[in-house]
Amino acid sequence: MPTLPSQVWKNASNYHLEVLRNPWYRAVARLQNSISELTLDYWRARGGQTLHLPVTTGSISSPMGLGSDSLPVSVDLMGAPTYLADSMQFMLEFGCRLTGTDAYYVMPSFRGEDTDATHLCQFFHSEAEIVGGLDEMLTTVEDYLRQLAAGLLERDSDVILGCGGDLTRLERLASGQQFRRITFDEAAELLGGAGIEDQGGWRTLTREGERLLMEKLGEFLWVTHWDHLAVPFYQAFGDPEGRTALNADLLFGMGEVVGAGERHVTAEEVRRALDLHQVDAESYNWYLEMRDFAPLRTSGFGLGIERFLMWVLDHDDIRDFQLLPRRNGHNIVP
Repeated sequence: MPTLPSQVWKNASNYHLEVLRNPWYRAVARLQNSISELTLDYWRARGGQTLHLPVTTGSISSPMGLGSDSLPVSVDLMGAPTYLADSMQFMLEFGCRLTGTDAYYVMPSFRGEDTDATHLCQFFHSEAEIVGGLDEMLTTVEDYLRQLAAGLLERDSDVILGCGGDLTRLERLASGQQFRRITFDEAAELLGGAGIEDQGGWRTLTREGERLLMEKLGEFLWVTHWDHLAVPFYQAFGDPEGRTALNADLLFGMGEVVGAGERHVTAEEVRRALDLHQVDAESYNWYLEMRDFAPLRTSGFGLGIERFLMWVLDHDDIRDFQLLPRRNGHNIVP
């Protein structure tokens, strides 16, 4: 019988002893460690550089504006209002300019939505920013995922099998799994409107839409060039009119596991996007100045590690991948 989690998130008042008792959580800890080490190996081979970054910021990457894809988490820091970082993307863009090479990190991100079976309000994020465009970024993600799969097979096959996982999916990915790419317009046409949420000026893909696309076209599917108003302002424009974005979501497992995009090169493009998305530019003056001082074409991605582990172990509840459960609005000890 495979090892199963005891869903300690259902009773967080005394969860710590159950985590120590149940071998599922020891297995998760081992897989987490492997992903951290494999990520370091991948970027070290590419000449990338990690950065030690603060978790607080006054300049969030998903502000309250059109296309924001998460709710910010505001905190009072000794009387000063600030935010817990929803992503380190801005700092990684800064890092590319600082170091002259790719920048990456693995650390927590904070979101204002509550947890459910596919979403955590505090999750571990493997994020990176590279010098280059969207196509280079997507190829980088594909190579990174193949290396993760190969490394987990070599190091942790026993753990994966013990938790009910299927090694064949990792073997397919490691041996050259093909990644298909379609635009959002092509996806909407293929679905005939099913699984598409139309907001009038922009459209988004629902979780059901993600599932339908994977049923039709298979896993490891990039959906690119979304409506620009459906994504955060910082994504580069995909056409002269500014209707689409140079972005992509990678669908596999439970749905979107990786989000990626190219950034605006010039301050003028950022100002245009801020106006389009109705975002106050005051908190982003530094972002504009950075482009005036050091214009650079970069692209980045974020991989939700717990969502990736859901796929690795063929598991259906992301809350079982937190060693220490967390929920917004709850003070949980330890």
